[in-house]
Amino acid sequence: MFESASLAHHVNKAAYRRAEPKLREALLNAQYDLKQDGRFSVLILIAGVEGAGKGETVNLLNEWMDPRHIEVSGFAEPSDEENERPRLWRYWRALPPKGKIGIFFGGWHTQPIVDRVARRISSGQFESHIGEILQLERMLVDEGVLLLKFWFHLSKAQQKKRLRELEADPVTRWRVTRKDWDLFEQYDGYVGVCEPFVRKTSTGEAPWLMVAGADPHYRSLTVGRTLLAALRERLDEKAVRRLPDRNPPLPPDVDRLNVIRALNLDQTLPKKDYQKELEHQQDRLNRLFRDPRMKQMAVVAVFEGNDAAGKGGAIRRVTRALDARSYQTVSVAAPGEEERAKPYLWRFWRHLPRRGRLLIFDRSWYGRVLVERVEGFCAEPDWMRAYAEINDFEQQLAQHGILVVKFWLAISREEQYRRFREREKVSFKRFKITAEDWRNRKQWDNYERAVCDMVDRTSTGGAPWTLVEANNKYYARLKVLRTLADAVEAALGRIDMAGKKNLEKKKGRKRGDR
Repeated sequence: MFESASLAHHVNKAAYRRAEPKLREALLNAQYDLKQDGRFSVLILIAGVEGAGKGETVNLLNEWMDPRHIEVSGFAEPSDEENERPRLWRYWRALPPKGKIGIFFGGWHTQPIVDRVARRISSGQFESHIGEILQLERMLVDEGVLLLKFWFHLSKAQQKKRLRELEADPVTRWRVTRKDWDLFEQYDGYVGVCEPFVRKTSTGEAPWLMVAGADPHYRSLTVGRTLLAALRERLDEKAVRRLPDRNPPLPPDVDRLNVIRALNLDQTLPKKDYQKELEHQQDRLNRLFRDPRMKQMAVVAVFEGNDAAGKGGAIRRVTRALDARSYQTVSVAAPGEEERAKPYLWRFWRHLPRRGRLLIFDRSWYGRVLVERVEGFCAEPDWMRAYAEINDFEQQLAQHGILVVKFWLAISREEQYRRFREREKVSFKRFKITAEDWRNRKQWDNYERAVCDMVDRTSTGGAPWTLVEANNKYYARLKVLRTLADAVEAALGRIDMAGKKNLEKKKGRKRGDR
């Protein structure tokens, strides 16, 4: 794979000068067609060895096309803010909207490779990162992103020659640093890690294109022509793209347990007992969030449920127990224009909390498999693949030390009707009831079926669903508080256990040294 990219590909200046003007014009026209079309975005990953022309290629694309509609993101060592979030957080935030081209100069592949070469991560951890990358790229492609990946390569001799040429020229001398020569000294180690990495992450939906970097004319025309061909092919598609269905079918209704109907919704709790227990659980939650160990983790609480099930009331009982500086609440409505222009998980990724904080989602990413499924706002293949994408997303949060606690608040159809009528009568509650709420009641059975599928497919060991019987608001609020406090307490205990294991390992290494 790398051998072919090390060959001396060459384009003479005369041929380049003839081809360049026509290529630039065609690329610019395609870029404007992309902007007008607005059906998809383009994401270009630029990667490869140092000195192979990556930076020059990024600058050239900005020169050849309209830079107002190109978003270039260069990723260096992650900042403190980025280190406090899951690894992919900073890449999700930089994704281009539909109608635009994004260029990632160094992307999600860079840090795992660097860490593996430096032996900061094990081979198992490296393989885990590869799996994470494959999941992300598959999702972006399924969401309609045109993903183009260019790997620029030089042989060791070519890299040495290139660095010396840059260093000898007073105009380009500044581009060669001690770090570049250090990386050159590690060339063999990098190639040993990069070649299998590129092979494993070059897939049918997102292959790597190997670019020989020795000749600037060749690499410029190769990248420009590849980008133009890919853009034109996608823009010329008239029909809606149909992606392969990789999802196992849902079982028939007769084979499924209706977890909602199995609940005893009519739990009782006297108000006097509620007030006493409420104070106790709020005090408990407050103490847990002030625990010094909280600086090592974050919490994401997801609230879903029937309309009028009491999500807002339960959330308020949680937040009243906490310092307002330690939490954030995100209320999720129908996606706006900016959100519709990005892959659907983007608007949730961007809110992820730093360590020591609680993030509450009042409705969440589960809208894809609930309201969007039931109301037909997305096609069946889209909401079917969302189950696996959501599980992957929550697994990444858990691996980073973010505790995910999910609640479904359930009420009966009769109780919902009673609450709707009450909201219409009470002046300060009228804003809580709309014509859409009444319309959604007609879809009760379809929503119930969707909830059962959601719980079945996304209740995992790392992020289980808690079903809350919510006909009695007092009972529901206490169950939410108690469950959240129990989950946080257990997570803090796991931090203690991990600390003890690390301490024992250090002691074992010291004994071995002696």
